[in-house]
Amino acid sequence: MEDSRLAIIAIIVENKNSVEKINELLHSCAPFIIGRMGMPYPKKNVSIITVIVDAPQDIISTLSGKLGQIKDVSIKTTYSKV
Repeated sequence: MEDSRLAIIAIIVENKNSVEKINELLHSCAPFIIGRMGMPYPKKNVSIITVIVDAPQDIISTLSGKLGQIKDVSIKTTYSKV
């Protein structure tokens, strides 16, 4: 198994209909998820989710790519330097 990386995936959900697909993808990577926090932001009519993962680079990249393809979802992934 390749070395794992620590990363934070920030997700902004602009349409609540996208949440089911997001949860499905996150559930498929559950063994790699360290923590997750989500909160609505009614002022902008969005929800914000942060997910902390410790996983091989290809798992993080695949998850980020699939999340980014969901309609009305914006994501950004940040990796630790160690």
